Amino acid sequence: MNVRKLRLNDSENIHSNEDRDEYEKDYARLIQSPAFRRLQGKSQVFGAGSGDYYRTRLTHSLEVSQIAREVARRLGKSYSWIAKREHPGLMLDPEVVECAALAHDLGHPPFGHKGEEVLNLLLTKECGLSYEGNAQNFRILMFLEKRAGSESGLDLTAAVLLATNKYPFSLDDPGRLKGVYSMEWEGIRYLRQMWQMPEGEATLEAQLMDLCDDIAYSTHDIEDGIRAGKIQMNRHLFEDDWLIEHVIAEIVDDPGNGVMSWEKVDMKKMVKQVLSQYVQQWETIYIECNREPSRTRREMKARWVRRFANQVGIIDDPATGWKRVTFVREGEKDLELLRTMEILKKLAWVTLIKDFRVQRLHKRSEIMIKRLWDSFKIEETGRLIMPPDWLESYQQQKGKWSWERMVADYISGMTDAYAEKVYAEFFASRSGSIYEMD
Repeated sequence: MNVRKLRLNDSENIHSNEDRDEYEKDYARLIQSPAFRRLQGKSQVFGAGSGDYYRTRLTHSLEVSQIAREVARRLGKSYSWIAKREHPGLMLDPEVVECAALAHDLGHPPFGHKGEEVLNLLLTKECGLSYEGNAQNFRILMFLEKRAGSESGLDLTAAVLLATNKYPFSLDDPGRLKGVYSMEWEGIRYLRQMWQMPEGEATLEAQLMDLCDDIAYSTHDIEDGIRAGKIQMNRHLFEDDWLIEHVIAEIVDDPGNGVMSWEKVDMKKMVKQVLSQYVQQWETIYIECNREPSRTRREMKARWVRRFANQVGIIDDPATGWKRVTFVREGEKDLELLRTMEILKKLAWVTLIKDFRVQRLHKRSEIMIKRLWDSFKIEETGRLIMPPDWLESYQQQKGKWSWERMVADYISGMTDAYAEKVYAEFFASRSGSIYEMD
């Protein structure tokens, strides 16, 4: 039995075409799912619908999948031991990484990170539950999505599910901020045990998908920021003490940054240096591109993606005995490049998210999500305004989810525009005709 192509439920491949490879079926199930389509209406940084140029969660996921597939193909040729396929968690199938990248953001609610933060706060405070985007991914993939012949979501292969699982932990474990809700963790844990995965370690494919997500963030968000005029490409901004201090503060506050050994470098000096080199590079490319800002933006992005993607490699982690996908130079972890990427990610965060107009958008989305939650959270009254198909699913599978979890599932599945529409129906002074189709 191929443990990588195993499906938790669809053992007989009901309604499935035998001519296609299992990973091709996964790809088709993902891109044809409503949850994937809805990513086109979910914010990346700027509100979805704020312009036809800016990235949404959908275009971001497609870009991550393209980078991840290419890097997986290169690594497969670079490391001869991968071809031996000795352990299911130490393989790199480009199709699997591609599917995982397409699936990695399905669990994000409307209004980006702010939506996630607000939902988590409400659920924790009022119900003792949590909401987390990565965990929500698995609710969608393993439970909420509907496909013929399956009562269990999209019923993807073990390889794709575990490649999507960046944080192989149960969210119920004390102190866990990221992971998988306990209901879906049962299935994930079963697969991990079958694969004999070391505890707390992600598969190579999951690690690669995660790193490519970071590569996309640190290059594409800046491109969008420059296009929006939020990042002014001049030395005045890039040498500003305010910017440097805020980038440093974001790095210090991020709990995930322990692995980069910042204490070994002069952080202020490095941040200044990276920002200064970045703006110098822009000036050089600007002249090469005949002073055309749009060509310069694209060329900058392409060069940084190439630089990051070409440095991705695999090393042995002596602390755990497992393999680690990271930036590699001369057989060692390239800490300098990892720190550089982190500085660029924080540059995007500080200049875009801290902008007062984006903060106003966040405030507005916070108010909307809170009031939508309050409208649905009590079952007796919430039932009256919940769509019939949701009520039907709830009745059929009542033992598996509480009313509050169902409400969180419903709200988090909304696109930005649909959340605004439902909010307007409840709270705006006048809405359209009730006979308009949803």
